[in-house]
Amino acid sequence: MGNELLQILDYIEQERGISRDSLIRALENAILIGSRKSIHPANELKVKIDPASGAIRAWAMLEVVEENPTCDQLVIARALERFPDAKLGDIVEWEVTPHNFGRIAAQTARQAMIQQLRKAEKENVQDEFSDRVGTILNGTVRRFDAGSIIIDFQRAEGIMPAKEKVHGEQYQPGERINAYLQKVDINTAGPSLIVSRACPEFVLKLFEREVSEIHDGVVQIRGIAREAGNRTKVAVASTDPRVDPVGSCVGVRGNRVRNITAELGMERIDIVPWDADIRKYATNALLPAKVQSVEVNEAKHELTVRVTEEQSKLAFGKKAQNVRLCSKLIGWNITIRNEEPKEEKGSIRDQLRQAAVKLAAALDISEKTANLLIGNGYVTVDGVKEAGRETLLELEGVDVAEINHAFEHIDA
Repeated sequence: MGNELLQILDYIEQERGISRDSLIRALENAILIGSRKSIHPANELKVKIDPASGAIRAWAMLEVVEENPTCDQLVIARALERFPDAKLGDIVEWEVTPHNFGRIAAQTARQAMIQQLRKAEKENVQDEFSDRVGTILNGTVRRFDAGSIIIDFQRAEGIMPAKEKVHGEQYQPGERINAYLQKVDINTAGPSLIVSRACPEFVLKLFEREVSEIHDGVVQIRGIAREAGNRTKVAVASTDPRVDPVGSCVGVRGNRVRNITAELGMERIDIVPWDADIRKYATNALLPAKVQSVEVNEAKHELTVRVTEEQSKLAFGKKAQNVRLCSKLIGWNITIRNEEPKEEKGSIRDQLRQAAVKLAAALDISEKTANLLIGNGYVTVDGVKEAGRETLLELEGVDVAEINHAFEHIDA
């Protein structure tokens, strides 16, 4: 049993990466739990494995008594055989290793040993990966389990639950994959590493990896809102006025943001400037829509954003995605309102109205008839005169008396 046990310990130490001391402690505990009844009825027992020989021995802590010992006691006559200085009432460590204990241990402790080894392995995983929570790990897709993906990260297995997958992405066994490590959970029966590709933090870490200014702290990501697989909005600011935060994230010819969108399966990314003024921040966040005005309700933490009708579709976005992400990004509720465009001074409508007033005065007719004439292309007195009375009387809706009066006025 000794040599066989040492071979097993060597194999597990090399294959699982668990230290020999941890394995021996786990195995000692497993054997004690699995074969307590066969060792000794005493309450306080311990099992020791010799790391050099693999020999397994057991001890009980017994009280020295004069006669009639219980399961936790030892008569003084026997105690004196091993401990010449023993006295009544002393607690002595008495070896109670049963005959052929190696076989007994192997038979009764197998399942307990497996559980202890799994526990030791999970503790080892926690020690190695606990300081890597919040980083991107690279692994290999191993298999699929009830909608989740099991990923091999060499020293441990991770699981990407179905809700942490990006909708539309397809994975194949053996494929390399990047994922964000959310937490290490050693209390679950399955893989201990919980990873995600759908969380906003994954995008944030990709920016840190691609944009040196973010990694160095010159450019800061002040907000991020994501609908995985479709669109992400990122708000950025610069601690150095000489550095353009948006340009830094986009990169030369868009190479930086293009690398990130490629990793995300061409998910759309909007990079907007952060601003302490909530009005400016909301205006930036709603890009590419152009905003007319922003009304702030501090008490309700609401914004009313006014846009023209033609900009309304851009402001809302497909299935209201743009305004929804904008609201998540800035942390305010947003209401979009259409605003009627104001008539500009000197607009065509204004010019036509002025022309109708002039024509009505020149021909001594009503503005209604003047508008009718202008609507048919007769804007000036000369134009009306050239068209002739007969032509104008044929116009639909024309006032015959006013046309006759107009020509009498012209002839006078």
